[in-house]
Amino acid sequence: MRILIYLVLVLILLSLGSALVYLVRDRGEGERAIRALTWRIGLSLGLFILLMAGHYLGVISPAAS
Repeated sequence: MRILIYLVLVLILLSLGSALVYLVRDRGEGERAIRALTWRIGLSLGLFILLMAGHYLGVISPAAS
């Protein structure tokens, strides 16, 4: 489960970076940056739902301090 979470976090960062590159290259005129940011939002929501479901099902437990 930990590897999946890290993988999704890396995908979120890659999507954010690609949106920045598309924004600079297209000078704000293209839709590629919007598409990349939409992917980032979807991945972020998916990660949040995955974490909540994992906690609810008992797969993920809170860390003891």
